[in-house]
Amino acid sequence: MAGDVVTVRAPAKINLYLHVTGKRPDGFHELDSLVVFTASGDTVRISPAMAGNGMQFTADGPFANMIGPKQDNLVVRAAQLMVDSCRPATQGIDIHLTKRLPVAAGIGGGSSDAAATLRALNRYWDAGFDDDRLAALGLKLGADVPMCLAREPIFVSGIGEKIQPAPSLPLFSLLLVNPGVAVPTPKVFEAFHGKFSPPAAFSDEPADVDALAALLSARRNDLSDAALSIAPAIGDVLQTLGNQPGCLISRMSGSGATCFGLFGDAGEAEEGRHAIHLAHPDWWCDAMMLF
Repeated sequence: MAGDVVTVRAPAKINLYLHVTGKRPDGFHELDSLVVFTASGDTVRISPAMAGNGMQFTADGPFANMIGPKQDNLVVRAAQLMVDSCRPATQGIDIHLTKRLPVAAGIGGGSSDAAATLRALNRYWDAGFDDDRLAALGLKLGADVPMCLAREPIFVSGIGEKIQPAPSLPLFSLLLVNPGVAVPTPKVFEAFHGKFSPPAAFSDEPADVDALAALLSARRNDLSDAALSIAPAIGDVLQTLGNQPGCLISRMSGSGATCFGLFGDAGEAEEGRHAIHLAHPDWWCDAMMLF
């Protein structure tokens, strides 16, 4: 495979619900969440280096200017982990990231980019790492990276590293909206002072999208109030989403500030996207199907 170009999608990670179930002695919070992944998102492309045997990183896309310093970039760190783990004979690669998802937005953009990089280099160098080994590498980069390797509906627990398949879900569309405010996850957890919620994973398959919406309505995102205290604009986004025709439920994803509207009809989700874009041209919004 080395010498070929490998391209891997890095979808958005959406927490359909997120319960904070406790806090560990080391200060990390334990979670329970139903996570799904969108069909579109960022893209990681690996190709042979034009010159030399080193690693080159470039980026484009609407949010490329928000990517942090190279030493803090999860894509570069993921690539270095793969180099250290599989010791490829030829390490000269160009890594190109097309950054379509907002940064620090509660949809796992950086973690999904890192997971895509691990997958891409595993193929590029024909390393033969199985999913468990990739997940172990990903956990060194952050708790969200192993779950982003799954790319299918999952329940996550622990600090996010424990993963179980979720029941099959009905077809639905998501309308994602971000008010252009970065909300760092550590600050949200610092602001979280709510009571803990019990785990709420379910085993039966929802019969249809209305049944799924009913299940989600009985659950919540426990980080919403903390995120709202940091970014009040999240409240405006939730209200705007909830007012769109066909929106069955509106909720914040992850630690925010991206929120989603759940729609049973893709056309209504797209109409909602168009309406919100016209009313709030400074907000990022996109209608997406699942991965």
